[in-house]
Amino acid sequence: MKKFLQKLPWIIAALLLLGGLFYGYWPEAVQVDLAQVRRGPLRVTVSDDGETRIREKYVLSAPMTGQLLRVQLHAGDEVETGKTVIAQIVPSAPSLLDSRARAELEARVQAAEAAKMQADAAFESACQLEGIAQHSLERAAKLVTSEAISPQERDEIEHQAAVARANVRAAEFAVKVRSFEELQARVALGRIQNMESEDPGSVVTLLAPTNGRVLRVLREDMGVVPVGTALVEIGDISDLELVVDILSTEAVRIKPGNPIEVLHWGGRETLHAIVRRVEPAAFLKVSALGVEEKRVNVIADFIEPQSKRDGIGDGFRVEANIIVEETSPESLRVASGALFRDSSDWYVYRVVNGKARKAKVDIGVTNGIDTEILRGVTDLDIVIVYPTDQVYDGVRVQSSESK
Repeated sequence: MKKFLQKLPWIIAALLLLGGLFYGYWPEAVQVDLAQVRRGPLRVTVSDDGETRIREKYVLSAPMTGQLLRVQLHAGDEVETGKTVIAQIVPSAPSLLDSRARAELEARVQAAEAAKMQADAAFESACQLEGIAQHSLERAAKLVTSEAISPQERDEIEHQAAVARANVRAAEFAVKVRSFEELQARVALGRIQNMESEDPGSVVTLLAPTNGRVLRVLREDMGVVPVGTALVEIGDISDLELVVDILSTEAVRIKPGNPIEVLHWGGRETLHAIVRRVEPAAFLKVSALGVEEKRVNVIADFIEPQSKRDGIGDGFRVEANIIVEETSPESLRVASGALFRDSSDWYVYRVVNGKARKAKVDIGVTNGIDTEILRGVTDLDIVIVYPTDQVYDGVRVQSSESK
């Protein structure tokens, strides 16, 4: 016992040394970020900028050449169908060119009348020749039976009768053509005569074709305008639609009926819309970075009434989130950073009793931030997010927040 007591300090010192060495070489727990597997709906969206557009616009143009009186309307003014005066035009007096055109049309009418008379005479002549050929064919039929003429001569007479009938049809078509040409010449001459009979001082008034507002006044000042000049653009602000140009690679996922959340339009509330049509043709667009992109227009209708989106007009910018897929409220979801591939399968690291355990999972849809988990984990599991190469199956881990 005395010898044991003498060696006890040395024994304690050796145990302390061994304990220190064991503690020093014992591996530390790997610091990791953890996330809880949770339940909830997962939305997959396609987001991009869009703009509002009036479904139907009307551009009023000058129906004739004349002096445009100053347009009194301004952008934003209300207009009523058939009542609001949009513009007034004083028709120009016929020019020398109109007199020359009248003389040319009168000569054209006379030429058409003569051609029509010639066609009538040709038709009458063809009818007479067709009658003679028909009589000859009837006589030939009797002479063949008495063998007064040969069958070959009878065939020649029959052929001549067929040619005569064809000439009658051709002459009849020629009469119709000449009649149509005469009618065209008379209509053109009548138009010139109507222009000459118009009072140069009369005013032609253009009325609003629909209810709505003036969007733009394209020609306001008084002056001479040629026929077809655009004057005023009109549209109904309450009849707005949404146009979002999407990359063609993402547009294939969008279908009519997909809901849309409209954000950053200027109001506090989020507006909602429904996809009505995905246009079948793409167009080329250069992005802000100078990259050429193929894009497709997605057309949508607003759900909220005009009163809840008051203030939005034509061509206003908005941000649209198109929901292309949404899971059930009971689906499992996990941060996408927790997933990693091994061969062709997906895995996560579950934390069990302070250690990382590799678990194979089957995934569903993903929006880049969260991913749906079909099987492999439960909503009670905690997984490691963005595991490093220091994490492997069985290693001790510790949350970086508890360090």
